[in-house]
Formats: sequence, C-alpha cells, structure tokens
Amino acid sequence: MDYIVSARKYRPMTFDSVVGQSALTTTLKNAVKSGKLAHAYLFCGPRGVGKTTCARIFAKAINCEHPTPDGDACNECESCKAFLEQRSYNMFELDGASNNGVEQIKALMEQTRIPAQVGRYKVFIIDEVHMLSSSAFNAFLKTLEEPPAHVIFILATTEKHKILPTIISRCQIYDFERMTVNDIINHLKMVAEKENVTYEEEALNVIAEKADGGMRDALSIFDQAVSFCQGNITYQKVIEDLNVLDAENYFNIIDYALENKVCDVMVLLNSVISKGFDGGHLINGLAQHVRNVLMAKDEQTIPLIEVSQQQAVKFKEQAKKCPVKFLYTALRLMNQCDQAYRQSSNKRLLVELTLIEIAQITQEDDTPAAGRSPKRLKSLFQKLVKQVQPQQAAQQVAAAEQKPLQTAKVQPSAPDTNPQEKGIRRPAPKVRLDSIGFSFANLKKVSHETQPAEADIPETAPVIETTDQKQFTETELITQWVAMCRRMPQQMAGISARMLNMKPVITQYPNVEVTVDNQMLLNQMNSIRGRIRSTLANDLHNNDLTLTLRLAKSEEVKRVLSKKELFEAIIKKNPAIEKLRGLLDLEFT
Repeated sequence: MDYIVSARKYRPMTFDSVVGQSALTTTLKNAVKSGKLAHAYLFCGPRGVGKTTCARIFAKAINCEHPTPDGDACNECESCKAFLEQRSYNMFELDGASNNGVEQIKALMEQTRIPAQVGRYKVFIIDEVHMLSSSAFNAFLKTLEEPPAHVIFILATTEKHKILPTIISRCQIYDFERMTVNDIINHLKMVAEKENVTYEEEALNVIAEKADGGMRDALSIFDQAVSFCQGNITYQKVIEDLNVLDAENYFNIIDYALENKVCDVMVLLNSVISKGFDGGHLINGLAQHVRNVLMAKDEQTIPLIEVSQQQAVKFKEQAKKCPVKFLYTALRLMNQCDQAYRQSSNKRLLVELTLIEIAQITQEDDTPAAGRSPKRLKSLFQKLVKQVQPQQAAQQVAAAEQKPLQTAKVQPSAPDTNPQEKGIRRPAPKVRLDSIGFSFANLKKVSHETQPAEADIPETAPVIETTDQKQFTETELITQWVAMCRRMPQQMAGISARMLNMKPVITQYPNVEVTVDNQMLLNQMNSIRGRIRSTLANDLHNNDLTLTLRLAKSEEVKRVLSKKELFEAIIKKNPAIEKLRGLLDLEFT
C-alpha cells in the first residue's frame, strides 16, 4: 500500500473529530438536525484550519439518508458510501485559482440546473474563491442569490477581504479560528500513538509553534520530524531538523541581563548568528519569550502562554526573578528594534545595542557627565577595570579627594576654615570607575555634594587670598583645572568648554602656564585671568601660584584626530579594549 501523509490519512470524517472549531461544527450540526439550510455558505480563515474538511463533512451530512441525532452522517447509507469512496455525483469541488474565468463559472451554472439523482442536494464547494476575477464574480452573482432549491454553495477562502461585498452579503459567514498550541499538541499525540511513534512533549511543542495555528502544517512537519528522527521524536533532533533556535538561549539571555553580564550576552549573540540565525529573528523570539515571562507572573494570565506544561514551569521560575519594570522596559526596547530593523544599514549593531540596553536595565545609573545626556549607555566594563587596572582606581580616588572648587564668596576676615588644621577629617567621596582609563567624569558629582549648586565666576569678582603654601603636583593642577571649568556658570559655557581642552603645565614652580590656540580666546581668558588664578591658588592651597597665558605657536597647534585615530590612541593606552574587541569579533566602522 502506498504511503499516505498524515494530513490526508487522519483527515476528520465527522464534525466531532474536527479540532479547535467546536462552535462552528455545533452550528452546522444543528442546521442539519433542524433542516434549516442556507443556500450559500462562506468559510473564512487561515490555511490548514479545516475549512475544506468541514465543507466536505457538511456536504455528506446534508445528503445522508439516516443522519444521527447529533446531526452527523451515518457513514453507512449509499450516499455516505459514495462520498467516502469519492464517487458521489452530488458534490462538486472546484479550485477557484484554476477556474477563475467567466466561461468556467457559466459552465458551473449549467450544472446547477440538473437536480440530484441520489440524495436531496447538489453541493458545489469552491475553494480559494477570492481568486475569481471580477467578471466571474459578477456572472456568479445572480445564481448565488437565487439558486435552484436543490443547490447549496460552499465557498472557502483565506483572504476574505478580496471578495466582493455583493458576494459576502449573499452568504452565511463562518470564521474559522487558528488552532491553539495545546490543541495541536493533543492531536499530534493521538497521531503519534496510532503510528507507534515515541515522542518528547517539548518536541511536539516546537512543531506546534512552528505550524503557526495550522493543523495541516503541523502534520506535515510531524511527518518530516518522524523521518528525520526515525520514529523517536526528541527535542534536540527536532530543533536541528527544523533549524529552530533553542528556547534555552532566551532563558540564558534574560538571566544574563538580570545580572548585567553584557559580555556574556554579546558572546551568546555571536554564537547564535554564527549558526545562521538572523538577528531580527532572535529579537522577535526574545520578545515573545519576555511576553510569556510577563504572563507567567500572575496565575490569571498563565493560560495565555501557549506552551507545554514543562515550559510553563520554567517560565514561572524565571518570572519570580524578573521585576515587572524590567520586563516592560525590555519589551519596549525590542519593539523599537523590530520597527527599525528593516531600515537599519547595520542590523547586527542595532541588535547588539538593543541587547546591551536590556542588560543594563537593572544596573544602577551612572552620574551623568557635563554636556552628556543622562540616557547614555551605562558603563559596560566596570568589573573588567577593577580586575586589570586597580592602580588607575587608586589614582582616581586620590584625584577625587582633592578639595573641589569653592563657589561661594569667601570673606577676607573669615576665620581659617581649613578642616585639616582643626583636626576635622573629611570623609572620602565614593568613586566609581565608569570607563576604562583615567577620567574626571565623577568630579562634578563630588563638587555638587560639597558645594552650592551654582558657580559664580564674574569678571569683577574679588581676589580670594589664602595664606597656604602647600606643595602641589601637575596631576592635582589638572584635576582642579577641570573641576573649575565644569563649575563655571551657564553664561560662560562656551569659554569653559574650550578651556576643558587645554592642559595647564608647571613651567617653573609655582608658575602655571596655559597655552591658548587663538587670539580671541586669549583675550577672553585674560579678562578673567585674575579670577582663574585666585581660584586655582585657593583650591591648591598655594598663594604663591602665578598664572601665565600665552598664544600657541603654529607648531604647537595640534590637529583634530579622526575617530579611528582616537580609537587607536585609546587601544594604545588600554590594551584590554583591543582584547575585548577581538573576543567579540567587532569591526571598526
């Protein structure tokens, strides 16, 4: 006997055997029992949900000589046997795609004039009726509205919106639903038991999700899996055969994101892409996974998760670890990525940035540096810096412990407020390494904790005198210079930004020299030179400090480096970045 695919071998023969369409089959059975049959029906729905199958069962039931009390066919009378043996003259099944012209419809209309020889009705099933041309629809209208008493039309389509409204208004409309994952799994279990096939429920769950609500698709995939697995359907073999991304990857990504393990997420993403999976596919699958985790947080919404029982348990366990805010934010980020994915010229980078942001949702916020958005990406390499550059941590702590710029006006007659002379020990501020290399990103935070909110450096401000003679280094000088520039008032934002790019040097202690690139900027700085000197003298505790401003020579003016040159300079100072770039297989663009 020739092999028959499962979709045909296990096609339902009764209304009760139709899966997932109980409301529609009940309505059709009641119509058969009561004898109240319409002259035209329109079955709508996605592929593989039972439209044509129900049309055939319905055609057999209305011509059955001895229907059951439930409205099903008896399958024993001559009419039922003729239907089962496919020799009945009372059912005509046409393909609307290949019979979509006016001539074919006119030939069909001629056949409707001949009454049924055996049974009561002639049933015309037109599949994919939306493929008919407009002229064919118009030729069909009159007969469809007032057919002979012995004729019933059953139209089936997957695209209801393409059918003329005049056709729809003449039919009873039945909308078929997509199969649920649980319905498909239960049906596949029945087929597997009849075929003596062993299976893992996780494997059937993968097949059901791949079928996307279509039972015919599910049975076709089932046959494929049986051939590949040689009668023993396992989860690993199914995902290998269907080239499906293992759901365990999604669980791992969320676990890494909760622990802010950005590097682990990037390595996992690289392994997924290297297996041939698309980054957009990963984002869509992860979004569905996060949605299921969100549904698993409440017992009322757990039934909305269309997965097997074993998967549902895993979702519940992960839902206990995930804050609701984390899930909401992750879904929003992935939705934005999905919308921008098609238009993106660098799709992998878009996916990487999205996963980095997801992995930073639960990370504490960094202190925003001046002139930068507080929504910037948080530091990714804090743990790496602590491991490979502890000496730089000590340098930044020492720099942050320096006294920040005094923004309030100091009266000359005020008593000495030096906390060191009074034995008062100032607590050291907490310093975090927010980037690789020496940085002053946190100086603003330190100054705001100890000083008033606004800095006031007017051009006519009185000179602050100090009697201190404390020695200072060039590192301390640069620290206080940067802190002073960051605290300058808003109306001096332009000059402060340019001063940040300057590097003061000690020429002959305690003389400080600053090289200015152009004459206009030099004039502006000369107008507040006294205030700059007094601020530095006060912060460095050395009243002997002198300040010299000079115009840079042509050979001293440095050209602006390109992004690639800046990156190469950073790598030279911090080899760990180049090592990380190699591990992640990143390219400079």
